[in-house]
Amino acid sequence: MVADPDIATVVRGMKLMDNHYPDLVIALGGGSVIDAAKAVIFSLAQTRPQANRPRPCFVAIPTTSGTGSEVTAFSVVKANAEKLVLVDASLLPDIAILDPALVASVPPAITADTGMDVLCHALEAYVSRAASDFSDALAEKVVQQVFRYLPTCWRSGDNLLAREKMHNASCMAGMAFTNASLGITHSLAHALGGVFRVPHGRANALLMAHVVAWNADVDGQCDTLAAHKYARLAHLLDLPAASPRQGVASLLVAIQALKEEMNMPSGISDTGIDAPEFDRRLPEMVGQALRDSCTPTNPRAPDANALTELYRQAWHGQQTSPGGAPLARAYG
Repeated sequence: MVADPDIATVVRGMKLMDNHYPDLVIALGGGSVIDAAKAVIFSLAQTRPQANRPRPCFVAIPTTSGTGSEVTAFSVVKANAEKLVLVDASLLPDIAILDPALVASVPPAITADTGMDVLCHALEAYVSRAASDFSDALAEKVVQQVFRYLPTCWRSGDNLLAREKMHNASCMAGMAFTNASLGITHSLAHALGGVFRVPHGRANALLMAHVVAWNADVDGQCDTLAAHKYARLAHLLDLPAASPRQGVASLLVAIQALKEEMNMPSGISDTGIDAPEFDRRLPEMVGQALRDSCTPTNPRAPDANALTELYRQAWHGQQTSPGGAPLARAYG
């Protein structure tokens, strides 16, 4: 299975499943494998309703700690240079099996990418317009476990305790966002990944802090609900958070430090993408992000200008603290 399953992959799966309709489907693999299986089962039921066949029992066994797809009603399928997000209750697997031994051999770079995806799921579900007490409780626990255990997974992949904690965090984050949905970090990352094939978790990592700062309105009063909730997360991480502004700044520093600890690229420009080509495709990516199904639940409604600026900030990797001072200077 290739990363980012496309429509052709789904069609091939539909033909195989139509010829040998199973009682049980097992998806063993990363998010792409599980998403592809979801799309095959869903699409076949939609295109062949006259067959009146019972939906097969669907078992998802993740081998990466990232997407949480084993417990979500979401599936992402690529159509040309655009990632389409399917959302339907029937996409939810019947059984999810978590085994940390299955992720012990994941290489450090992929561990970092997928781990930052987990963090992004939690952050976006936490400040979503559809957030609830239930999704908030899950998201808070996930954020704590990511900052505590992800660096250990990256350094020592055979540490099964750390792997178990990150695997659980990935699943809990999936539970959070399948109920609360996500935000524009994912919208922007879907478009960036679709156009330039940047791995999904890495794309989220490149964009995440910029979106946190924008959602918190760091250039304004920094008094949004999102700012207060980000500050709450900083407090849970035992970071300085005497005010929303300080809490947001602390969280931004922590995100940047986590990326640096795992040798992740600072900006999109560090990924090998050609600058003129990035500028040429920028309006296309912005259009995709505006249409993305994750955008409506972002806590702050974006327009094309805001998304363009977020992409440009992420290109340079520049990140400022609330008040505009570079983070390294203000808090380094």
